[in-house]
Amino acid sequence: MAKSDAAVKDPAGKGKLKLILVVVAALLLAVGLSVGATWYFMHSAQSKPEPMAESTGTGKPVAIYEPMAPAFIANYNHNGRQRYMQVSITLQARNQADLDALKVHMPVIRNNLVMLFSAQSFDTLATPVGQEMLRQKATASVQEVAQKEVGKVVVEQLLFTNFVLQ
Repeated sequence: MAKSDAAVKDPAGKGKLKLILVVVAALLLAVGLSVGATWYFMHSAQSKPEPMAESTGTGKPVAIYEPMAPAFIANYNHNGRQRYMQVSITLQARNQADLDALKVHMPVIRNNLVMLFSAQSFDTLATPVGQEMLRQKATASVQEVAQKEVGKVVVEQLLFTNFVLQ
């Protein structure tokens, strides 16, 4: 009777072992296919660079963003207390060649912006309307330098990417 029980268990044990081996082989095949597909798509995307769109659907050239580093820091005396403002700025333009020509004059632009920022009152800067007015004044200041030095308005707008008052 012990032999007949062992004979009955062997085929079931071999069947389970075959099932486990098939499942493991299928999992290894799936992992291999996913790694291979990922490698294929990554390398095919690198070998064929997409042409850069020169204009959007509206006919306007694509916007180019140039961050101005380091961030601007200005200090204020507000009710006998020392206050600070930190502003990170990004310039938006439409023509890279004109923007590169304007980069030569970055010291003048930074000087004008520092003078503009430090001439503001802390109470005005604490409101969203005051911040927007400052952004528009800063944009006009940069456009004025661009018009004077490059001969055309290069910067479409100046964006505050970080604005901290303390």
